[in-house]
Amino acid sequence: MRVENQELRKAGLKVTLPRVKILQILETSEQRHLSAEDVFKSLMDAGEDVGLATVYRVLTQFETAGLVERHNFDGGHSVFELDRGDHHDHMVNVDTGEVIEFHNEEIERLQEEIAASHGFNLEGHSLVLYVRSKK
Repeated sequence: MRVENQELRKAGLKVTLPRVKILQILETSEQRHLSAEDVFKSLMDAGEDVGLATVYRVLTQFETAGLVERHNFDGGHSVFELDRGDHHDHMVNVDTGEVIEFHNEEIERLQEEIAASHGFNLEGHSLVLYVRSKK
């Protein structure tokens, strides 16, 4: 059985051709952060007959099932990435829109300390840095 089929069934989703094709694109793309339009364009380039509305619907289903994470970075549209279970933060290049992933233990520790100093346990967070190349 194909890996994509197993992943869809594990997430509680029926295996359909559009879901399999979209999951394959997310898994094989060199970019980890894709918009619905990016996925649609990849499908069109591959000669697949899947409409943009279907792409949006499937990505929303994937998000609900925990297969992908949706990010809404300022000044842009939603992008999706496979949820691989690893925590990371993001930098967005404001000139190009490029999304760069990073992980920093010191930042993670400081966030825990800040929450604790205010009497809270940190349950999760999303950190996005908006950056521009030095000139």
